[in-house]
Amino acid sequence: MDFHEMDRAQLLKAVKTDPLHGLSAEEVRLRQDKHGFNVLAEAKKQSLLLSFFSQFTDLMIVVLLAAAVISSVLGEWIDAAAIVLIVILNASLGFYQDRKAEKSLEALKKLSAPQVQVLRSEKWARLPSREIVPGDVIRFSSGDRIGADVRLIEAASLEIEESALTGESMPASKRTESLAIVDPNLADISNMAFMGTLVTRGSGVGIVVSTGMNTEVGQIAGLLQASEGMDTPLQRKLGQLGKILIIAALLLTLLVVAIGVWRGNDFYTIFFAGLSLAVAAVPEGLPAVVTIALSIGVQRMIKKDAVVRKLPAVEILGSASVICSDKTGTMTENEMTVTHLWSGGQEWTVEGTGYEPDGRFFEAGTLVELQGVPALHELLLYGMLCNNAKVFKKDQEYAIEGDPTEGAMVVAAMKAGISEKWLMENFTVVQELPFDSERKMMSVIVKDRNGQLLAVTKGAPDLLATHCGSIRWGEQQLPLTAERAAEVERAVIGMASNALRTMAIAYKPLPPHTLVFTEQEIEKDLVFIGLEGMIDPPREEVKAAIQECWNAGIRTIMITGDHAVTALAIAEKLHISGEAGIAVEGKELDEMSAEQLQEVVEKASVFARVTPEHKLRIVQALQQNGRVVAMTGDGVNDAPALKTADIGVAMGITGTDVAKEAASLILLDDNFATIKAAIVEGRNIYDNIRKFIRYLLASNVGEILVMLFAMILALPLPLVPIQILWVNLVTDGLPAMALGLDRPEDDVMKKKPRDPKEGVFARGLAWKILSRGFLIGASTLAAFLYAYERNPADLPYAQTTAFATLVMAQLIHVFDCRSEKSIFARNPFGNKYLIGAVLSSVVLLLAVIYLPPLQPFFRTVSLAAADWPLILGLAALPTFLLAGTFFFKFKKD
Repeated sequence: MDFHEMDRAQLLKAVKTDPLHGLSAEEVRLRQDKHGFNVLAEAKKQSLLLSFFSQFTDLMIVVLLAAAVISSVLGEWIDAAAIVLIVILNASLGFYQDRKAEKSLEALKKLSAPQVQVLRSEKWARLPSREIVPGDVIRFSSGDRIGADVRLIEAASLEIEESALTGESMPASKRTESLAIVDPNLADISNMAFMGTLVTRGSGVGIVVSTGMNTEVGQIAGLLQASEGMDTPLQRKLGQLGKILIIAALLLTLLVVAIGVWRGNDFYTIFFAGLSLAVAAVPEGLPAVVTIALSIGVQRMIKKDAVVRKLPAVEILGSASVICSDKTGTMTENEMTVTHLWSGGQEWTVEGTGYEPDGRFFEAGTLVELQGVPALHELLLYGMLCNNAKVFKKDQEYAIEGDPTEGAMVVAAMKAGISEKWLMENFTVVQELPFDSERKMMSVIVKDRNGQLLAVTKGAPDLLATHCGSIRWGEQQLPLTAERAAEVERAVIGMASNALRTMAIAYKPLPPHTLVFTEQEIEKDLVFIGLEGMIDPPREEVKAAIQECWNAGIRTIMITGDHAVTALAIAEKLHISGEAGIAVEGKELDEMSAEQLQEVVEKASVFARVTPEHKLRIVQALQQNGRVVAMTGDGVNDAPALKTADIGVAMGITGTDVAKEAASLILLDDNFATIKAAIVEGRNIYDNIRKFIRYLLASNVGEILVMLFAMILALPLPLVPIQILWVNLVTDGLPAMALGLDRPEDDVMKKKPRDPKEGVFARGLAWKILSRGFLIGASTLAAFLYAYERNPADLPYAQTTAFATLVMAQLIHVFDCRSEKSIFARNPFGNKYLIGAVLSSVVLLLAVIYLPPLQPFFRTVSLAAADWPLILGLAALPTFLLAGTFFFKFKKD
């Protein structure tokens, strides 16, 4: 249907809706049944069967299956069956992990789904965009993403960025009148807004006319279904490591076969021994455990009110060295209260906290009767008129809907007895010029009961004063001279020094019968009436979080649009003002070169009166200095800084959809302390992956060396191929995954940030892998030699002894891997998943050794109880020998 051609009455009839009441719950249900949810069709998912069989495409799995075929051809049915069983178990595990990761991704998509304001049964509600249906009435403002195709019925200075659909680089101005255009281009349809486009200015109300695949963007949905599956930097590094290990494994196989044949061993036995070692050398579970570690970390972050939108951010969080944070709401409570008022040289204080509209007014400690102070009454009245916030009572507590600054101004007016009902009876809003980041002002035109038109403007005091020609001074209206402007500035500084945010109010009468006014006409030659000073106290938990970040080598920088003195007062309370105790203002940044800014960002910790463009410059300067930067933001114009930062952090409550889309992390509670918690989790995820690599590769090195040592010494094979495969699956797999669930160490926030360029084996990891692997191999060989020398005729007994020693050595070693320091550095019972994994592995080991049905399968025999002290002693030797070395070194230091 050509909705753009319809007038308002035709539109409402076509979509069967009421713009004053919205749709009822029953009507919404009927329309959802008819039209479906407001989502784009996704690419067809891989079936469960195909997903399972895709687990068999790994190179080493293919090699193992080939070995199973060769075994069966040669009549070694037990070996073939064992290999196939292990491969199936491994594939089942991978399949389970893939499904779990997919469900985690779906949960994250739901959490980060766009929200829209919808009118339902006469009440406005914020709902996921997927729930809206044709006929819904929705409203939006600067920074929102349009949730469906809508025909506009209200538009106040509305501009929408539609380049994704139209190719037009400039935002399109919108209107509400019908258009008599036949077969128009999308760029010509100025009375509609389309799904997925961004509101860059103003506000509007529209009727939903198309949803889901019926929208304009739905017609090109194929372009929007690009895969979100991106490897993180660490996954790419581990992928390269895997390729290196595969090459090493193939060379190792050739070496083992060559040495074995040279020593006169049976080719078949040696071939499978070499093949088993090759499989042991390649940690095929590595990608799966990395995915699990990242997925678990993401789920933990969600529980701490941080939603990860881009997986690389999880790793980069561990490297963050600077957090650039907004002040309002992130470091403070975002619950403003007007406490001071100023007009014409007079100053008043206001009682009360929060949003409860109860409090008295005082001047120099004396109670004020508002009837005798017209300037004070008008200041509060105009502050409430130029305002979109609403105050309401919910669960016996007062709350606001809208901007906290505006809410504080409404509450202050209500304390003076100005109710919303009285305001609506006496004034009508004719036109609104919404706030935007360029003007830094908001204006409304109102008509009183006598038909008099009045413009009311609020904004930053220093900026608004430049638009004023006169000032209200008591009962008089006087020219705004330099001297009086200085009085205003002194009042602003006085409030700001007490950590108060200031908002200036101005007004002017307008000629009657004028229908439309431009910004230029309204916002000039205004009458400055006064200031409202409000406080937003720091969050209690933020001060401790900032200190923790400092201890962790992470510097915090406050970036705010507030007055410099206000910002500095809050910064001092939070201990981030620095030794210099200065705040750099935006106008100073404008005068700095890139090189000068690079020097300044290393010294200053408070930037005030900044624009989104300044934020971008600050991020770039820090990055030029080699810092890894996390940047918070909530507005449309914050998007460039959020995208440029190493970790863009958007506000979940106050943040616009544009900011959330540009960010890699979303704070559901808008709290700075949540950033700190996310950094802790990011560091822990990387540490857990290193633990897994350390454990798995040290175990694999031990398996390889015990076989090589035996061949070089012309000994029989200490382990048969099926035992190596079993160790590789059970002993390596379960504990390694449990390491991925380890909680952060106590000192995780006492270390410096990790260098993002460091290799996987940095900080001595390679030495730990080789030294532990060597000792595990040596201990296993010692156990084999002891049993073999005692009874050379009973080779299976010696091999079972070596098998048990290798398994137990690895299970003891896994506890050493929980800390970079020593096995004694952490409570061994601190990871219940690891305890469960180790106990499961021990039970399975005993089953393989002592259960008669399994003994032929795994070439094992029952061990005597008297041998277990030796087995356990040799198994514990690699871990406790090196732990003892560390202990004496630590004591000496």
